[in-house]
Amino acid sequence: MIVRRFFVTVFAATLLVGACGGDPPPPPPPPQPDQDSLQRYNDSVAAAEAARRAEAERLAAERAAEAERQRRIREARATLEEMVFFDYDMSEIRSDAATTLRAKVDILRSSPQVQLRIEGHADERGSLEYNQALGQRRAESARTYLVNLGLPGAMFRTVSFGEERPIAQGSNESAWAQNRRDEFVLPNTDALLK
Repeated sequence: MIVRRFFVTVFAATLLVGACGGDPPPPPPPPQPDQDSLQRYNDSVAAAEAARRAEAERLAAERAAEAERQRRIREARATLEEMVFFDYDMSEIRSDAATTLRAKVDILRSSPQVQLRIEGHADERGSLEYNQALGQRRAESARTYLVNLGLPGAMFRTVSFGEERPIAQGSNESAWAQNRRDEFVLPNTDALLK
């Protein structure tokens, strides 16, 4: 009986050790997709890539359009802010000034909400009061010229600085010629070319 128990115990231990040891069985192979599933997967990948490309092209087109709009605004602003100059003690629009003013018209017509401030200036010769009045006449002269070209008068505001804001220093004809001018100021460019 002792021998029998010994063999049963050894047999049970062998079974137990055999059941716990060794490598686990390999996992079953993954299922192979059928042709329809594979095609649907490929189609979805292609659709996602096409959508990504279309979005990238849309963003690039928007950036290009905005860059072009900003370029046009810079050019329009430069044209609108171009100064006109006057002869000594005069407020009449010269031919070169008329050309400069006419260049502003199409831009102002396409941007009717723009407000333009016309600032009249004079050189240092003459009294403060005289130069203040002369600067105002020069600003009004440019405003009248633009209104006569069909622009609404409400689009413009005039102000005179007389001799108070020279852009050229010196008491010679070169400096004086630069100081006899009208400047055009755009308080806000947001309304430009809308």
